[in-house]
Amino acid sequence: MKKIILLFTICLMAFPVRADEGMWFLMFIERLNHRDMEKMGLQLTAEEIYSINHHSLKDAIVQFNGGCTAEIVSNNGLVLTNHHCGYSAIAELSTEEQNYLRDGFWAKERSQEMKPKSLYVRFFVRMDDCTKRILAKVNDTMTEEERNKAIQQEMALIEKENNENGKYVVSVRPFFQGNEFYYFVCQDYKDVRLVGTPPESIGKFGGDTDNWEWPRQTGDFSMFRVYADKNGNPAEYSKDNVPLTPKHHLPISLKGVQENDFAMILGYPGRTNRWMPAGGIEQNIKYAYPAWVEGAKTGMDQMKKYMDKDAKVRLQYASKYAQTANYWKNRQGMIDALTKAGTVDAKTAQEDKFYEWATKPANKEQYENVVPVINEYYRTTNDKARHDNYLMQVLRTSAYAMAPANLGNALIAYFNENDAKKAEMLPKINAMIEILYGNLYAPLEKDLLTAQLNLYASKAADYGLAPQIAKMKSENKGDFSKDVEKAAEVSYFSSKDKMLAFMANPKPLAIVHDPLYIISNDLMTKYRSKSPQQLQNKDTFEKAYRKLVEGLRVSGLNEVKYPDANSTLRLTYGKVRALPADSRNEAKINNYTDMSSLVKKYKKGDAEFDLPSRLLDLNKAKDFGQYADKNGYMPINFLTDNDITGGNSGSPVMNGKGELIGVAFDGNIEAMAGDVIFDSNLQRTINVDIRYVLWIIDKYAGAKNIINEMTIVK
Repeated sequence: MKKIILLFTICLMAFPVRADEGMWFLMFIERLNHRDMEKMGLQLTAEEIYSINHHSLKDAIVQFNGGCTAEIVSNNGLVLTNHHCGYSAIAELSTEEQNYLRDGFWAKERSQEMKPKSLYVRFFVRMDDCTKRILAKVNDTMTEEERNKAIQQEMALIEKENNENGKYVVSVRPFFQGNEFYYFVCQDYKDVRLVGTPPESIGKFGGDTDNWEWPRQTGDFSMFRVYADKNGNPAEYSKDNVPLTPKHHLPISLKGVQENDFAMILGYPGRTNRWMPAGGIEQNIKYAYPAWVEGAKTGMDQMKKYMDKDAKVRLQYASKYAQTANYWKNRQGMIDALTKAGTVDAKTAQEDKFYEWATKPANKEQYENVVPVINEYYRTTNDKARHDNYLMQVLRTSAYAMAPANLGNALIAYFNENDAKKAEMLPKINAMIEILYGNLYAPLEKDLLTAQLNLYASKAADYGLAPQIAKMKSENKGDFSKDVEKAAEVSYFSSKDKMLAFMANPKPLAIVHDPLYIISNDLMTKYRSKSPQQLQNKDTFEKAYRKLVEGLRVSGLNEVKYPDANSTLRLTYGKVRALPADSRNEAKINNYTDMSSLVKKYKKGDAEFDLPSRLLDLNKAKDFGQYADKNGYMPINFLTDNDITGGNSGSPVMNGKGELIGVAFDGNIEAMAGDVIFDSNLQRTINVDIRYVLWIIDKYAGAKNIINEMTIVK
């Protein structure tokens, strides 16, 4: 480990780090980043950002429901995140009569705050390096299976040693493709309640059209509260729970932002692949992502057809549609950006240099075969990548494609148990039925499964379809409409009512003959299946990939000095920074948008660009209060050049004092290649200006009770 750190430090000296690039571990801030951050405008010590023994900024940052970031903004556990991060919880709490997605919601007192069924936040406690300990358990003579088994065993020991009898959630994560390991100690709070949300005409203004675009005018925020028992410990929901008193909460600045102001973000970026080889990038551009895009769009079209007709169906599918649409546009943007940037050529050139280095006598034994093995792996898996992405979209968008197999296999296990075990399992089975079928609309699901099977059978056949689907295709000539209609008509798995009727009068042997179960189980089995040769090839590839990353770091041929994102807490820093002039944005500097540009986009009655009349009236009266910029305009969104990705949604944007100035919610489509290669000229983070957030809460919603509990620096 000492050798690796030494090489790491030498490489840092040889290749100066760009201040706007990098997702950094908090435990290394003082050694690697603090001096650079101070030069840019940071006024905090490293200890004030990350401390184990004292409260620090990290204590105000939480992972929100496993997929987003949020921040604590009051001494009473008030949580601020994105509207799209809270979207599924808001939809769950909504009804046709009280549609909080459409109308918004603001709790004027604590008793009005609402608890969704499943929502939690995760606090980061500490992290530590366990590389030396884990790598001591492996050696180069091991197969990948043996290596992984040894690593998993040691990981389990480390997690058990640090969880304090279940008090903490501990996870050991690999970094640099398994060349380093760190463990993270966290604590979960599960009583999290909705406090406030603007209507989606504000929180989702611009819809799919503006998603990933700049300029933006979106009030993408929502508010929740963390509750605990009377001692401040995590607890299941109870009316006796009290608001959490956090170790730290973020003060809020009304000063506003200007070009080149320091901007720092702490959050939980989900996944980057900046060490990905050229072959992997090319596979994504040509095979995987086009299939993903086409499959996602097929699912969206079927959902939208029914959502536009029925308000109840729209609520039922709002979250699934939004998630599908987000990735649909993201993957198309990735194709375009990676192609335009010439990323494959750049990575190929780097790997050519690596191969020259690898074939030198001192390096041959370790690295000579690395690049050839990697290239061969991608060459032989292109068709599989395309097939798997078409199949994945069938499973992701269609409840009929996934639910019957998951529930059916659970039921088969249930019916094979004794009475005592059945009694233990039954509540879980009933809960599973409720989750899978609670928001299912059968007419939509039939059309969706039909469209997806038609697409899958026509586009993924080169690799080999799921056997039953291939058989059906040969019989129906590629049109699955009648097959799905007939299956849904007789299947126990086609609706909640039919499944409850089955449970009341069970026929266990009928499950494996159920037509929807047969389709679903066939698809799921195909998705999970891997031949012994495929497993061997993957093991060989993973070893080569690990060696490639190791060799690139040792040789200094790759300038990336931070590990890929993997949903662990990171810090990124940069500046408020404009994009080149844009004719769509009339702002004096193209780093912000204001209320005038919002109103210009307004289209009465439009699903994406409508606005509440109250907001329009407040704007007409110029009733902006203390939240207006010093130059007179009402700010909405602004840009920084921070390095973020999915999972950073809801992350706090802070100034040099650690005060909240905005909430990150998106990136720009021009730099969609950012998950693979960082472009310092184009990469931007789009943020909601905190002044717009407060204006909506105060002036628009009249929720002064929420304003009053926050620490606002004027």
